[in-house]
Amino acid sequence: MRIVKQVLLVVVGMFLAIVILQNTAPVRVQFLWMSGQMATVLLLFLTAAAGFTMGVIVTLLLQGKTHRPHEESDAP
Repeated sequence: MRIVKQVLLVVVGMFLAIVILQNTAPVRVQFLWMSGQMATVLLLFLTAAAGFTMGVIVTLLLQGKTHRPHEESDAP
C-alpha cells in the first residue's frame, strides 16, 4: 500500500507541475480589500502550498487526537 501512495503522490505532483508550468500569463487577483496582478504560475504555486500546509496541519491535529495514550484509572 505504501508504494501505491508514493506512486500516486508522484503522479499528482507531476500533474500539478504541468498545470503550473503551462499557466504563466498574468491575472488580476483580489483578496479581501487588496487587489493586484501576479503571474498565474505564482498564484497556483501559492494555492498549492497553502493546500498542502492545511493538509499537514489537519493530519497532525488528527494524529494528536488518535495517538494519545489513555490514562489508566485508579478505580478498582
